[in-house]
Amino acid sequence: MSVLAANPQIICRENSMWVHQREQIPQSSNVGWCLFVLNSSSGFGIEHKKWPELQRKLRSSRDIRVHGFWPDLSRPSTIEMEPINDCEHLDQILDHALQLSQPIIIDWMATWCRKCIFLKPKLEKLAAEYHNKLKFYYVDVNDVPKSLVKRGNISKMPTIQLWKDGEMKAEVIGGHEAWLVVEEVKEMIQNFL
Repeated sequence: MSVLAANPQIICRENSMWVHQREQIPQSSNVGWCLFVLNSSSGFGIEHKKWPELQRKLRSSRDIRVHGFWPDLSRPSTIEMEPINDCEHLDQILDHALQLSQPIIIDWMATWCRKCIFLKPKLEKLAAEYHNKLKFYYVDVNDVPKSLVKRGNISKMPTIQLWKDGEMKAEVIGGHEAWLVVEEVKEMIQNFL
């Protein structure tokens, strides 16, 4: 019996059996990943040079089982960052973070800054990775009082700061490519968790 799943790469056949780890060939996709399991002892690896041999094996074999594994849907893939509106709001957030003994991340950005706009969704994905360990916030420097911007000591944007125990501990100034900034932010977070 064959079953067609939501991902067209995933087809299951009955009467298959699990085989050794070296005969499992993972395939990645945008949604999850697939795992081909062959029933004969072929010794195929994951290397690309084995692909033509694997294709011949797949065409000739009737005992193929494909399993799909989807990402954990109980965890969010992105978490929208909350805005900080003024100094009092920042004080409330810092007090709450101090009670939980968690650091917070603040993205200082502007709506006219292209790099800021491009970086924000990437930081929201990062917020989902750390959703139980710390919270992410953003400040649009054009929409808040200047006193808040001075308190953050902001001169360039985007600036991503880690605050812990009521004070700023580290920062990343994101004037380069977004993936590099995200890696630097991850490294900064690991230093303080």
